[in-house]
This record gives sequence, C-alpha cells and structure tokens, in this order.
Amino acid sequence: MKAMVYRGPGERSWEEVADPAIAEDTDAIVEVTAVTICGTDLHILKGDVPAVQPGRILGHEAVGTVVRTGGAVRTVRPGDRVLVSCVSACGRCRYCRTGMFGQCLGGGGWILGHRIDGTQAEYVRVPFADTSTYTIPDGVADESALMLADILPTSYEVGVLNGDVRPGGTVVIVGAGPIGLAAVMSARLFTPSHIVVVDPAAPRLEAAKRFGADVVVGAGDDPAAAVAELTGGLGADTAIEAVGIPETFELCTRLVRPGGRVANIGVHGRPAVLHLEDLWIRNLTITTGLVDTYSTPTLLAMVAAGRLDPSAFLTHHFALADMDAAYETFANAKDTGALKVVLSKEPASA
Repeated sequence: MKAMVYRGPGERSWEEVADPAIAEDTDAIVEVTAVTICGTDLHILKGDVPAVQPGRILGHEAVGTVVRTGGAVRTVRPGDRVLVSCVSACGRCRYCRTGMFGQCLGGGGWILGHRIDGTQAEYVRVPFADTSTYTIPDGVADESALMLADILPTSYEVGVLNGDVRPGGTVVIVGAGPIGLAAVMSARLFTPSHIVVVDPAAPRLEAAKRFGADVVVGAGDDPAAAVAELTGGLGADTAIEAVGIPETFELCTRLVRPGGRVANIGVHGRPAVLHLEDLWIRNLTITTGLVDTYSTPTLLAMVAAGRLDPSAFLTHHFALADMDAAYETFANAKDTGALKVVLSKEPASA
C-alpha cells in the first residue's frame, strides 16, 4: 500500500510500504476512505515531537471501512463504516474507566502516527477497535464525520467544557485556526452572550464571523479594550487559548475576569511564564489537557440530527494519492486559506 512516511525533520515521503496486519486480537484493519492533516503533523515534520521516529506513518484521523478484525473484537465487523479516533483506549485501565482515554495506561492514548503507524495511508491497523472506533450513523458523510476524529472533540472538551462555557457568559477565543474555529462552533451550543475571537490574520477573522463569532479583534486592535467594553470592565468569563505560544497564553490570563477560567488547548513547544504574582489573587482556574474523545458519540449524534455541521471546516479536497499537494496546501494556510483539507480514496475536485 501507499502511505505518508516521516523520514526525519523536514522530510516526508508518499511511498510504498507493507500492508498492516492484525497484531493483537483486539485490532481491526480499516481501509481508509477519508483522511485529513493536523497541525500536530506539521509539528512532527519540524522535529518538535522527538517520540516520532523516522519511518513512522503519519496521521491520527480517518474514516474508513473495516476489512478485518481480531478474534476478540465484538462491536465492529468487516463492512462497517467507522470513524477512527485520534485517541485509542484500552477500555480497562484506571483512566479509561473514568473516561480519561488520553491518559490510557493499557497501551492507548495518542498512539496513531506517534508511537505506532498512523492513518495517512490506504489501510491502518487500529488497536482496541471496540473502544477506539465509532460506527458512523447513516446519513452522516465521511467528510463531516472526519472532523470528529480530533478538532471538534478537542475544542469541545479541552476548550468549551473545561472552560465551563455557560449561557449568557462572555467567551474570548485567542486563535482562529481550525481548533479555534471549532471552539467557536461548539461554544455556540451553550448560548453565551458574546463570543470574541482574537487573531492577527484578516481571512481567519472572516472565517470566525462565518462560524458565529460576535466580535473579532485583529492586528492593531486592543483585545483587552474590546472585552472590557462588552463586560463592563470585568473581563471574559472564559478565555480559550488555541494557538500554543507563550504570548497568547499570557494574553488569555489578562482577558479573563476574576473568578474566570482559562482553558488552554494550544500545543506549546516552549515554556510560558505563569505570572502567579498577579494571578493568585484573582481566583482564576487554568486548565490544560489532551483530548479524551469521550464526547465523540454525543457529537456524532448532533451531526446526525443536523444540530452540528462540520462540513464548514472543509476548504480543500484531494485524492488520497495527492498527499504531497495536500501537505503543501495545509502548511501554507496563510496563502491558500486552508482550514481543513480532506483526502479521499476516490479522486475529488479541488
């Protein structure tokens, strides 16, 4: 089969590799029909994730058809159309039994495209298939389901739920990339009074408006003044960090009101200063987290019911064989306007 293989910092290759095989009785082999690229894949290619060794197949999000299962798999069978989650779960360890699948002690967590071969391939081996795949309801398109493999549960769980977004509150989201826009979409489910999005890029602010932001703050504007005007000087009830750099994290701590919450989603590659000398007296709650994907069934149900439309994220379509072109488009989002790219088994129009 063909797959996108990490060959070291700055190096990737769409090449012929061996087909995956059942290694454990709990495995399934899934034929990939739709896959996407994540910002984390770009971090890997920069060498920012040293746990990923050269030779690893990239990717941790996919939709596909089960073609083979191990003898212990009970909930999916060949022919089923499934969502492959970015987080795998053994289902038995202390953390899995409390829904913290991202911290799985039994060999799961974020492993696809990280510690084992991933989804950017024609076929993928999925460990713990019973608890790491989700049958896709009839009527839900592959491309829509694909957005529930990572970005939507990540923003919903780590941003909106950890940030305790409530009806009538004010939410500020710093960063209008795919994760930030997913936070806008999922925050709207809780009917806050205002959703404010901060980003220096005008095209991303336009996207934020389309996704439901009430106020956008661009380069040269003062986000603190904008939030203060909406809140009578108090600050936001929830600030969601969706970039992953020290400056945006520190900005979130300044934009939130006393007693508010800062929910960090962004993946940080360098230290951020925690100004406890200023923050301790303000009764702030700061949360971080890797997505657990416990919300995936709920999100799938909302998509199936027409309450959530993830297709808005999809800006570019490619055939699976055009993986290199898809990476170039996604990596140069400032020029291409890419939010999420989708690669399908069958050729698709760009």
